[in-house]
Formats: sequence, C-alpha cells, structure tokens
Amino acid sequence: MRTHGLGVDLTERARRAAEPLGRLAAVSGPFLVLGAVVAGIVFPETPASGQSRTASHSASHSVVARSKLVLSSGSLLFPSADPDTVPEVAATGGALTIQVRATVSAGDPVTLTVVASDDLRSGLDAIPASALHWTGSGPGFAALGTMSAAVPQPVGNWSGSGAWTGLQTYLLTNSWSHPTGTFTTTLLYTLTTP
Repeated sequence: MRTHGLGVDLTERARRAAEPLGRLAAVSGPFLVLGAVVAGIVFPETPASGQSRTASHSASHSVVARSKLVLSSGSLLFPSADPDTVPEVAATGGALTIQVRATVSAGDPVTLTVVASDDLRSGLDAIPASALHWTGSGPGFAALGTMSAAVPQPVGNWSGSGAWTGLQTYLLTNSWSHPTGTFTTTLLYTLTTP
C-alpha cells in the first residue's frame, strides 16, 4: 500500500484510482495528488461495524371444523328379570363410554342428542321408548335422561373446541305388563356442530 503526504493509507481501490492522478500530478502539481487522497477517504472499502440484519418468515396453519363421536359399544342388552325384585334392569356390560371431539370456532355450541327410531318392538308388540332412561356423568353430560321415539333428548352440551368423555348408564323400567318377546329399537346419537 502506498502512503501519500497526509499519512492516510489508501485501500487498493483508492490506490488504483490515484495512480492516473499521480501521473497527472507530475505534470499538474500537488493539487491532483491531494484529490486522490481525498478520494481514498470518501470511498473507503472497510465494512461498517455493528450492523445487523433481520428477516421475517411467516407460518400458518389452517384448522377446519370437524367432530368425532365414539361409543364404547354398538349395542345394549337388557336381561330378563323379575319385576318385583328388579324394577330397573341395567344394561349388561355396564356404562356406555362416550367420547366427543370437536374443533369449532370459539364459543360455538357442540351438542349431543339421542333419539329412538321407534318404541322397542317385537312383531306387533311394543314397549314404549320412554321405558329406557339413563344417568350420565362427565363434564357437560346430562345427569339424567329419558328416551323418546319422537324428540331427540340431550346427552351433552359444550362450548368451543375440545375433547370430552362421559359415561351413560342405561336402565329399562321392568314391568309385569310387558309382553313376552325380544324387543329392539335403534338409538341414534347425533353430534351437532356449526
């Protein structure tokens, strides 16, 4: 690196820029040389210290509304029993475990209902659907309910997204007035979200 009269080190770029001016300096005098030194000071190639750079990156995730209903059993079976000693017959297998999962907008309602397709029937004979009733437990689950073949009955109500598990224990009112036969109906559970 060359040093010119003022004791300023020139970078390579400034030195190259000064060379033609230096040749002119031999002809034109010290003013052009001083111009080359000033040019070296005005255009330094040293990087600025303390610089920082930032960049941004976006992340997104789409959540769509969805729901899921899981019942621990596909059928309920009520054994025959003496109405005097067993006025309420519990379903074999114990309580029905119900799992409800829903992804909805904040505060939106999540509702679970059940309705019988018909009364319990055996040929032309029938036992009213209202002979079926239940107790429930778990957050948001109805504590008591009676089956209907006409109007869906509430099993549970919640608000917003979540996952809930509860138990529903079915009982059948036992009576001497029930005709003989194997009585069936279908219980339709409906999970409703917006």
